[in-house]
Amino acid sequence: MRETNLEYGMNHPVDAHVGRKIREARLLRGMTQADVAAKLGLSFQQLQKYETGHNRVSASKLYEIAQLLGVHPGRFFDGLDNVPGDAQLMDERTARAAQALSCIGDEKVKARIRSMIHEIAAREIAAQ
Repeated sequence: MRETNLEYGMNHPVDAHVGRKIREARLLRGMTQADVAAKLGLSFQQLQKYETGHNRVSASKLYEIAQLLGVHPGRFFDGLDNVPGDAQLMDERTARAAQALSCIGDEKVKARIRSMIHEIAAREIAAQ
């Protein structure tokens, strides 16, 4: 049986959440959909359907994805209590910035950049 969400008339919120978390982890690793799909033996389109929540990811495939992306499988369910708003998930630019930050070898420089980000964010929050 093919695992789709057609019976819901739209993507199931949990499947959409898991898909967004897969995408987020992939982007943080700097991998393309084509890279991940090839390493998992999937088509690009199938991975795209997983990431959009259009197709449900089986437990075994989710485990394979977690192994490939170097994350604990439970990470894909982090924040699930917040599915309706889900503002915590990173957009692509934020994920790329986080990846770039992780590439900086000088820990003092990284700490200063993090500090600057936190300071700017605190000012934004205070201004609201």
